[in-house]
Amino acid sequence: MPLSTGWQPEMDKSSEEKNITKPEKITPMMRQYLEIKEQHQDAILFYRLGDFYEMFFDDAVTASRVLGITLTSRNKKNDKNSIPLCGVPYHAASSYLAKLVDNGFRVAVCEQMEDPANAKGVVKREVVRVVTPGLVTEDQILDDKSNRYIASVVRQKSGRNRSAPGGTGSKSRPLWGLSLIDISTGEFMIAECDDIDSLLDELGRMTPSEILINEDATEDDYDKLLSSLSALFPDLCITKRPAGSFDMDLAKEALLDHFKVANLAGFGCDRMAAGIPAAGSLLTYITETQKSNIAHIEQIRPLDLADFLLLDDSSRRNLELTQTIIGANREGSLLATLDCTSTPMGARLLKKSLLFPLKDLGLINRRLGAVEQLFSDQVIVSIAGRELPLREGLRSVLSLVYDIERLNSRVVLGKGNGRDLIALKASLEQLPFLKRMLISCSDDLLKEIGADLDVLCDIRDLLEKSIREDAPITLRDGRLIKQGYNSELDEIVSILKHGKDLILNLETRERERSKIGNLKIGFNKVFGYYLEVSRARLDKVPDYFIRKQTLVNAERFITPELKEFESKVVGAEEKRLELEYRLFCEIRAKTAEESSRILKAASDIAGIDFLASLGEAARRYNYVRPHVNNDNEIIIREGRHPVIELSLPKGRFVPNDIHLDQTNNEVLIITGPNMAGKSTVLRQTALIVLMAQMGSFVPAKQAEIGIVDRIFTRVGAMDDLRKAQSTFMVEMNETANILNNATDRSLVILDEIGRGTSTFDGLAIAWAVVEDLVNKNGKGVKTIFATHYHEITELARTSDRIKNYNIAVREWNDSIIFLYKLLPGGTNRSYGIQVAALAGVPQHVVARAGEILHNIEKGEFNIRGQPRIAASMIAEHPSRPTQLELFSTPDDPVRERIDKLSPDKMTPLDALNTLYELKQMMVS
Repeated sequence: MPLSTGWQPEMDKSSEEKNITKPEKITPMMRQYLEIKEQHQDAILFYRLGDFYEMFFDDAVTASRVLGITLTSRNKKNDKNSIPLCGVPYHAASSYLAKLVDNGFRVAVCEQMEDPANAKGVVKREVVRVVTPGLVTEDQILDDKSNRYIASVVRQKSGRNRSAPGGTGSKSRPLWGLSLIDISTGEFMIAECDDIDSLLDELGRMTPSEILINEDATEDDYDKLLSSLSALFPDLCITKRPAGSFDMDLAKEALLDHFKVANLAGFGCDRMAAGIPAAGSLLTYITETQKSNIAHIEQIRPLDLADFLLLDDSSRRNLELTQTIIGANREGSLLATLDCTSTPMGARLLKKSLLFPLKDLGLINRRLGAVEQLFSDQVIVSIAGRELPLREGLRSVLSLVYDIERLNSRVVLGKGNGRDLIALKASLEQLPFLKRMLISCSDDLLKEIGADLDVLCDIRDLLEKSIREDAPITLRDGRLIKQGYNSELDEIVSILKHGKDLILNLETRERERSKIGNLKIGFNKVFGYYLEVSRARLDKVPDYFIRKQTLVNAERFITPELKEFESKVVGAEEKRLELEYRLFCEIRAKTAEESSRILKAASDIAGIDFLASLGEAARRYNYVRPHVNNDNEIIIREGRHPVIELSLPKGRFVPNDIHLDQTNNEVLIITGPNMAGKSTVLRQTALIVLMAQMGSFVPAKQAEIGIVDRIFTRVGAMDDLRKAQSTFMVEMNETANILNNATDRSLVILDEIGRGTSTFDGLAIAWAVVEDLVNKNGKGVKTIFATHYHEITELARTSDRIKNYNIAVREWNDSIIFLYKLLPGGTNRSYGIQVAALAGVPQHVVARAGEILHNIEKGEFNIRGQPRIAASMIAEHPSRPTQLELFSTPDDPVRERIDKLSPDKMTPLDALNTLYELKQMMVS
């Protein structure tokens, strides 16, 4: 959301914002402000003035409106020099910063770079960082359970066919380069996508808060990208960067320089000709805006989508993996159900694992093995004198661990405060307990994590002996460093704490040494500390007393000891604050030097927490370990929907069986009424497969899961007004994606096809889609297809691989009872009228619908093709236009009689008699 610069009003400004004019006189300070603002025209400038961040001109008008703070002005009495002004306290700036960023603004934070007391002229100020929607580290803005990514996208006009080994091949095609960074954790990824749809899928999966694109790009593909991004992410911050930022050579140089390597082969991305410009441009942008060390970004990880089970954006949305379709709430999603994590790092890893299920059988079974040990409660550990199952022991210790990844990022970026270091120390104190529990496990994965876990004793000890437990958030107010860490600081603190006692002791000693009983020590701002002796006792003044001031009745002296004391005491508070700040920065820098080790430990903790969470969810919800293999078969016994079952009273959810293979049960056609549970069976099958491949136990009595490469879903009906697409167009887009990309290793979930168009068109499309899926590439695709088109069940006659099922219901007194049980065989009824009655449709409408349905089913039509029950209504309302026929023309005796005639064999008399016969049939 770009802001205006200078004093030129924007067209969309309110009347309050249109009268800002350049003042006639500019003070040196305002000249400095304008010079800095000129370098950051697209951001609100937080200009540090003492204890406040001040904003002026258009920034002030905009910020006051967004933040709800008072707008005032400088030079109120002089309209020509009046300048709009507002400000926020620097110690509470984070909350205001968060609000501006959440509203899509960029904020340039300008700090005082020298002490105003020592400044000659205007205090030196510089922008120390630029905060954007994609570049935030403040807790008030970040969601601790989700990553906050900034992305860079670049289009390469000609690229290699990445399906060839080593990324080379003869076929040339456009490639999109994609890179993402979470600056709050240091995660850095690079990827390439063959087309814009694949790119949008990945952006939809990662949901970045900001995207960098080439400001000079004019290709149609960029227009399509921007249009699609606006539709997918209405609040997304899109930052346009100079074309030079995406230059291949400059981008590669930026990456090599940051990682201090000779080439990128060690990261596995040296051949990513489209990805490197995206990654390099992103790293350069972060360096420019953060203006600080970003050493916590330690590696770049290629995102090879071939390693993961893929779901497109519509499938993730339809299955409600991370948020609900209605309301976009986290609660009610699969993620919320499985999230039993104890740390933010574990919660973020759980989300990523849900979005990137595995395809590698070995990795899947390693996870399942670890979850099984955590689920079983067979390993007992001792925690604080209590004997607990391993899972509970781990979770109790993990609950004391803070967000180490984000604490480390703030430390490396130079933003960590005393409380951050205390939180880091408290987290590191738990590592020995975790290590001890893990190395006692029998499971290989858990034991490996335990053996590999660095307990970081040196960092913990440094923080333990240096940082006070009650350290404040602010760094300039002291009370940061523990006593005993630094002798110079201890002495200053002692002087400040015991200064009066030291003076009294010195005064007592000098009285005893000089034998001057009325000697006293005094202080004034001009002469500092002094020893005062009355004139009557001047003869007893020792030689080491140095005269400083003569009064009428007394003389004032100093001594070397008193002078040394004065040099320590005067300005001691200022020295203490400065020394504490310097010591704290040194400790923080030492901690930042160990960023690699800290991040490795954080990664291990995230893995432990992720596995413990899956074990806890399995225990809570009665899940079982699936048997995952490379076969092409899916068998689920008494499967349950992991989310819906929790919304029902215990024991009320009806489980169902599913068997899919490519010999006898490749396409399952499910019929039955609305609300009977067809969609639930479809969704739960997809979710059970996905959970199994992410390494989770599943809600079933038994599950045999052959690994799938993709899950496609076409579920529900909704339009997309943002793309000007009707419900039917959205449905057909999703269907086309399935038919074009599904393989024999995929799982396809279809809930109604063709319902958005005419009956015959829809039926024809549905029939053709199922035919294509069962015959695709000669092998077919494992598919579950729910439909109200009963005619589709006839497809089972055409192939042994198609099977019919129905959701059982029972009729009772013109109503129906849902049994939610999947049974073999099709059904020829949808019970739509009964469902309408359950929904509260007025009874007379329901009765009328039943009457019409009865006549349609009986084939009672008149010669015009209208139900006879409608004919009487037309007679009563002759002006009503005849409705076009929506149903097939039923059998007509007149037509049948005519069809049987043979005119060539008829005599004139036969023809005349037949004509009378037909006329009589018309009348009757």
